[in-house]
Amino acid sequence: MIINTDNQKIHDLLTRGVENVYPNREFLEKRLKSGERLTLYLGIDPTGPDLHLGHAISMMKLCHFQELGHKVILLIGSFTAMIGDPTDKSATRQPLTRKQVLENAKKYKDQAAKILDFKGQNKVEVKYNSKWFDKMNFKEVVELASNFTVQQMLERDMFDKRIKDGKPIGLHEFLYPLMQGYDSVAMDVDGEVGGNDQTFNMLAGRDLMKSMDKKEKFVVTNKLLVDSIGTKMGKTEGNMITLSDEPNDMFGKVMSWTDGMIVAGFELCTTVPIEKVKEVETQIESDVNPRDLKVKLAKEIVKFYFDEETANAAEENFVNTFKNKQQPDEIEVKIITNRNIVDALVESGLVGSKSDARRQIEQNAVKVNDIPVDRVSLEVSDGDVIQKGKRHFARIAFEK
Repeated sequence: MIINTDNQKIHDLLTRGVENVYPNREFLEKRLKSGERLTLYLGIDPTGPDLHLGHAISMMKLCHFQELGHKVILLIGSFTAMIGDPTDKSATRQPLTRKQVLENAKKYKDQAAKILDFKGQNKVEVKYNSKWFDKMNFKEVVELASNFTVQQMLERDMFDKRIKDGKPIGLHEFLYPLMQGYDSVAMDVDGEVGGNDQTFNMLAGRDLMKSMDKKEKFVVTNKLLVDSIGTKMGKTEGNMITLSDEPNDMFGKVMSWTDGMIVAGFELCTTVPIEKVKEVETQIESDVNPRDLKVKLAKEIVKFYFDEETANAAEENFVNTFKNKQQPDEIEVKIITNRNIVDALVESGLVGSKSDARRQIEQNAVKVNDIPVDRVSLEVSDGDVIQKGKRHFARIAFEK
């Protein structure tokens, strides 16, 4: 395998979207320029059925290594997902069964193939960490745990906060960084990439590699897609983009991002040259309408995962639907059984619960046939179009 040691490509790999490099940038830069073929990985716990843009940011960095000729591994946390990563969690995760985990991971490879190359001479290798953890006995777990102290675990912000809030911390949650760290040892890698929220876990792997293999593992932490006050996109905000999203949904979700996410979106989620990203940053500070820049960003993201023609069509759909205040040409028909607007919202899938439906109505976020709904007792009729927010529509049909 020929290793690309182009200075500019290595510079871009080490700087674009990168938060930190451990032990330091110079260490990794030297290895990348040596012509040595490195082995590195990205670990993903299948806690849900879809990969999302947060995963994609790290996969794009993994792709940069692959394009330079290095060996990359996509590690599915088929064991660690059952424990549950406590990172950023204010309470203990609900445990998942092996069956749930494997079901969640079913489409990961197909979705990841939108970014990574699973074919050809330097194809990505997929591994599952249950392969080694299923064989580990209790003696080995104790030996592994002896490499860390309770004080080290308590340094984690969320554990400290939970203690102050009087919330419990499961002993198994202390073990999670050990498990993730051991992945590096089990695969004998040179490095790991991941979001900066995974820094503690990835550095645990560095410690284990030093202790158990006398090897210096590098870690590349990527920036997270957040707004100016640190808020991440997410399910709660309704703007989480998954790699299974349709183009129109993907476009619309980008348009719902805050203005503070525009520059980061171009840097982390597109392949536009970094000089163009800097131009966007300058334009944000000038009189350019952020909405116009967001349209460009949405098109770039849709183009990356689909193609330019699809991106143009998604823009046209968005303009017709929202800017011109027209309903989409095609609205999915939802079969429901109850006429009450609260039940209809839930059955149509526009909201996740009755309490959410009532809250949306109270916030004037629901319309029926373009007329705002002002009461929870409203009844809908066959053929009515229900709208939630600016982007979500459903045409109602009653079960015969």
